[in-house]
Parts: sequence; C-alpha cells; structure tokens
Amino acid sequence: MRPDTENRFTLARLLFGADPKLHRMLQYWAATAILYTFFLILFYGGLFEATPHALNGLALYTAGGIFAFYLLVRGNRALGLAPTTLAVGQGIFAITCNMWAYSITGPLRGATLMGLMVVVVFCTFALRPRQTMTLAFAGLIGMGGTMWWHQAHDPLHYPPVVEGLTFAIMAACSLAVTFLTGEMTKLRTRLTSQREELASALDTIRILATVDELTSLANRRHMNAVLADEERRQPASGASCVALLDIDFFKQINDRLGHPAGDLVLRGFAQAASAELRSGDVLARWGGEEFLLLLPDTALHEAHAVLARMRARVAALSLPEVALERHVTFSAGLSARRGNEAFADTINRADKALYQAKSSGRDRVAEA
Repeated sequence: MRPDTENRFTLARLLFGADPKLHRMLQYWAATAILYTFFLILFYGGLFEATPHALNGLALYTAGGIFAFYLLVRGNRALGLAPTTLAVGQGIFAITCNMWAYSITGPLRGATLMGLMVVVVFCTFALRPRQTMTLAFAGLIGMGGTMWWHQAHDPLHYPPVVEGLTFAIMAACSLAVTFLTGEMTKLRTRLTSQREELASALDTIRILATVDELTSLANRRHMNAVLADEERRQPASGASCVALLDIDFFKQINDRLGHPAGDLVLRGFAQAASAELRSGDVLARWGGEEFLLLLPDTALHEAHAVLARMRARVAALSLPEVALERHVTFSAGLSARRGNEAFADTINRADKALYQAKSSGRDRVAEA
C-alpha cells in the first residue's frame, strides 16, 4: 500500500471507526450534516432574507450541534447510548433548528417546514413507528408554538390566518409522512423476519439433506457427494481407503431390548467412533447398523491404526440405560482405492471383506 493511501485509510478509520455498525451510524450523521450545510448555503445566499446577525447565530448553533452529535456517535461504545436515544436527540435538535430557521426568515419561511418531513424520514431508520409518531407530534408542538408566538407578537409579518393555514397543511403532511413511513417500517420488519425464517428453514433443510437425524453423522446421500468430490480430487499423497463398519449382533439388541435401546446403541457408537476421526476423515451412516468410513490420503497401515483406536473406544462405551449382555463391538471390511477406480468398486471390495470379518467371528477388521 502506498504511503499516501495508507495515511488516508488511517485517517478514515480515525474519523469513522472500523466497526461496520458505527460506520453506518456515522454515515447517517454525515447525511444530516450535508443537509444542514446545504440549507445554510441557501440562507447565506439570501434566498430566505435572514439578517446576518440572526443567520450567524443559527449557523453557530447548527455547527455546534453537528460536532456534538459526531462526538456522541463516535464515542458511543464508551458512552453506551442506545441508537434510539441518539436518534431522538438528533431529531429534537433538528426540530429546534427548524424552529429557529422559521423565526428568522422572510416570506419564504414556509419552505423551511419541509425539514420536519426529513426529520421523520431519517428517524424511521432508528425508531419504532410509535416513537417516530411521538417525535412528529413533538415537532408539531414545537413548530405550532413558534408560529403561535410570532402571530401573537408580530401579526403584521406573521398574519394569524396565514400561520393557521400553514400549520394545518404542515400538520397534515407531517402526520401523513409519519404514518406512511411507519407502515414502511412495519413492512420492512416483516420482510426481515420472513427472510430470517427462510434462512433458518434453508439451514434446516440443508442439515436434513446431509445429516443422519439419529446419529448426527453424514447420511448416505451426503457421503455419496463426498465420494464423488474425492474421485475428482487429485490425491495429495497415496491412495484413499474406505471401510464398512457393522455393529456386531445389533439385530439381537433390537429383538431383545427393543428399537429405542437399539437407537441408543447407534447414537453411542456414532459418538465413540467419531471421537477417533482425524481431520478430513468422514464417517457416515450407510444404512441400518452399517457405517461407511472414508480415509482420504491414507495408507492401509494408517487405516488399520484408525480402526484399532475406534474399536478400543467403542469397546469402552458405557450405556447404563441399556442392559447389554456384552460390550458393543463392530466388524469392519477395509479396502484401499486402486488408482482412479470408482469408489463403488472400492466399497464393493470392502463389503466382501466385511462379510469375511463377520464370518470369522466378528469384532475384527478384514482387508481386501
């Protein structure tokens, strides 16, 4: 990064911070500051016929408020002010600026009342509809009081009928804008809620599509996708191995103790076997009490070591709620992938090895 670019980046972080939420709040502050500046330029351009003395007072008041709110927003993490508190404070400040501007301008002073609409729209982003409505009423009370005071003390320049009609139009427009922005806020809230619900539903569907509900292992569909990706991948070092695991005498557990006990055994087996997986290994429920283990970039002797650790962990499994006659064990058929052969062929050989392990007395690993 060039030094001048780095300096600008550091200055931007100093002024606006690195936190995205703070940065967004300061963007809103900057938008209001630009709006204040625009109106002051119009005032100094003579459009509203304000006296220099009165205009300078308004300019100082506005500049002081802008700077004060910058400090409040920038230091909000230390101060702990709620965003709604800052929004209400800035809204009230904007209303007082509007009252001041209306008081010092000439015949075109009615144009300054548009500022109340802007206040309502800006506050919509931070306040709830009821809070926005309350702030709008505060603006009407403030502006109504200002207009009443002027027509009572200077009816020549502030004719009562004109001020009354102006206030009525301002009130109708302000309340209409407040109502519409409130409805937009409710709509945005509903859309946000629906989007979150949709995202949650998609996450649930994604989990159901890839995870076995009982054991929390990968399901067969997801394992087939993993195997397809592994077939396309160039092996980093050597061949991959697969092993088919089958819980010994599982049918007897179901028949003697019932399927709830069998489910507990399946969950306990999955948890124990998963504890011995290495990074990159994948264990999936292949069907019933049968599981498929993928060991990428693993030689046969390494695969035997992984299965040995699994057997020891599963044999030590304790399930007090299940009256088992023997320790939980499993038989396994192990096979290494040959070159670029399809994993379906590797799994077929592992299946034959599993049959051999079960025929030889179970609780063992056979290799094909």
